[in-house]
Amino acid sequence: MVLCGGVLDFPSLLRELRLTLRLAVPIVVGQVGQTLMGVTDSVMIGRIGKVPLAASAFASSIFNFVYITGLGLLLAVSINVARAHGARQSRECAEFLRHGMAMGLVLGVGAAALLFGVATQLHRFGQPPEVLGEVNPFFVIIAASLVPVFVFQVLKQYSEALGHPWAPMVILLGAVGLNVFLNWVLIYGRLGAPALGLAGSGWATFIARTVAALGMWWWLSRQAGVKAEWPAYAGAMAGEPGAAAPPGPSGPEAGPGANPRWLAAFSKDRFAAMLHLGVPAASQWLFEVGAFSAAAIMMGWLGTTALAAHQIALSCASFTFMFPLGLSTATSMRLSKALGEGRRDALRAVGFGSLGAGFVLMAVFAAGFAGFGHHIAAGFTPDPGVVAVAAQLLVVAAFFQLFDGAQVIGAAALRGLHDVKIPTVLTFVAYWLVALPAGYLLAFHTALGPVGIWVGLAAGLGSAALLLGWRFHRLTG
Repeated sequence: MVLCGGVLDFPSLLRELRLTLRLAVPIVVGQVGQTLMGVTDSVMIGRIGKVPLAASAFASSIFNFVYITGLGLLLAVSINVARAHGARQSRECAEFLRHGMAMGLVLGVGAAALLFGVATQLHRFGQPPEVLGEVNPFFVIIAASLVPVFVFQVLKQYSEALGHPWAPMVILLGAVGLNVFLNWVLIYGRLGAPALGLAGSGWATFIARTVAALGMWWWLSRQAGVKAEWPAYAGAMAGEPGAAAPPGPSGPEAGPGANPRWLAAFSKDRFAAMLHLGVPAASQWLFEVGAFSAAAIMMGWLGTTALAAHQIALSCASFTFMFPLGLSTATSMRLSKALGEGRRDALRAVGFGSLGAGFVLMAVFAAGFAGFGHHIAAGFTPDPGVVAVAAQLLVVAAFFQLFDGAQVIGAAALRGLHDVKIPTVLTFVAYWLVALPAGYLLAFHTALGPVGIWVGLAAGLGSAALLLGWRFHRLTG
């Protein structure tokens, strides 16, 4: 598959970048807000000791493996809705929302059940005994939060794909504020509540994610700007041929031109279309997050101090990663919408404009990590040993910031073009054949120790950035 991307000139690149940034800014703010939930958790947990901080790192490494896989499967919602929206097919937008909600609920319940089972086997991961003594209640609670968080993600992606990114941003920031407040109450036992420690942080996260999902549903169900693409109204308001006006019959008996209803029969073809994009996307994220999860487990083999330091550095890197991640989300939706509109001449300008903006942004963060790593680490914990190791890891993180931004934007740009199979193979090579073997060898067969694991991760991210960027250039050249 080779797509005609048009001539890449500076004026068109800037023009498309402005449009991408207009969509990306609220998405970025919302993504950063979501990550702030994890960062504030780490800061507030770190104040009660390095063992709870290490336990949260261990739990999060396993949780994120499942969480990110689910998010990857649900990415098909935004891509399909954006393309249908570009083609002015409001009924298809509603159908992909319906099918996405069904997938989100099934994934949430299934993933939570899987992690409940894993919670009984955490002793098999070779972690320090003091960490295993703290981790279980927290792990079970955040596992249960997968149901509301997947529902929220489907609704968020739907809203953003229709060009309404600000409400999800506001709701996410509200959830972050609620999480911080509940952390303060439940971790430390304020306002008459019991001091639950690490488990209190888990309850705060669960409640905040549930409120965010309910808030997103409430806003969308009452928003006039999306009613034309909302189940039970789609097609009729847009005047599409064959669309039935509400409140007509629902379900299969309504006929082929009827509006989709929430509980109408589902389509195997639409689920297949979503999985065609979602499974490779989930695999790509699975390879990357799996590498980071494996890195956390290897850190645990090096001791509690290394694992706690890893959590600090990873919290910081995850925070900065949200900026190119939000930009990548906007990029994939704009590319998919451009395909729906038939604007193939804009593809290269959209993709390479985002790659350039991501590079500049991550260079700024890299300079901050390199220059202020020790001060950043000291803000998480008073333990001098943890701070020293975390500061070293942040120096390595400064180098892989550039690669991290490029690889996530490159992968998203290819998803926007509906190119997912070859990028999946490329990410497997980068993370499982480069990052993990290099990290293991450097950590356990040289004097680098924890730093070696992060050097291996940097090598994998660099490989992914180069391979995915080359793929996008080849398809749109």
